[in-house]
Amino acid sequence: MATRDSLIQVSDLKKHYKMGVIKALDGVTVDINKGDVMVVIGPSGSGKSTFLRSLNLLEEPTGGAIIFDGVDITKKKYKDANGNMVKLDIDKLRQKMGMVFQHFNLFPHMTILDNMILAPVKVKGMNREEAREKALALLDRVGLKDRADAYPIQLSGGQKQRVAIVRALAMEPEVMLFDEPTSALDPEMVGEVLDVMKELAKEGMTMVCVTHEMGFAREVGNRVLFMADGMLLEQGSPEDIFENPQHPRLKDFLAKVL
Repeated sequence: MATRDSLIQVSDLKKHYKMGVIKALDGVTVDINKGDVMVVIGPSGSGKSTFLRSLNLLEEPTGGAIIFDGVDITKKKYKDANGNMVKLDIDKLRQKMGMVFQHFNLFPHMTILDNMILAPVKVKGMNREEAREKALALLDRVGLKDRADAYPIQLSGGQKQRVAIVRALAMEPEVMLFDEPTSALDPEMVGEVLDVMKELAKEGMTMVCVTHEMGFAREVGNRVLFMADGMLLEQGSPEDIFENPQHPRLKDFLAKVL
């Protein structure tokens, strides 16, 4: 049920392929509240990434609603405060949702600092010097200020992913979306990325994270969603999900991964 703290309300979300034969999402309903660290778990092919990518319309839903900041973003147009029909500006919407993927998507021909300031300057119109100062402060926060003039090829996978996270933060988003941010990393690099995410959680950043890291889900998430076959089968606190699972599919899943 929507509350004053609701940031995103997802209602009966569907994503079908091949004329409805394949149901990647089959009626998902959930509220994401301000300050939530929502962790989405489930077997491969369960619809987790499709759900996440639908939140900022990287996947266009087949049906249902996604209310973000009071607007159903699945509609091409909406009524503004004055009752006028306004076209949805997807680019503006995506500025409010930071996205971190499995692969870092850094521009290889640009330094780390230039990767960081590109969007704030080009998209938000931020003064270049202000963007530079902010970027250096963010890099310092994740222990990479001394790598500002390096190129992506000179960084480890864990370092690149930390840069990808603070690059998204440079746009001052309302919510951060993480699509399996550690799955492409060597095991010894996973911890350094999860540490950055833990810090964000402590600071109250709203986060939705698709992950296979059950330890992270248990320790940092305040809500855990379990998906299978395109459906949200169970949700609750980490204690509910891991200590007292109800759905047979969840019990089976946990028996395999824990």
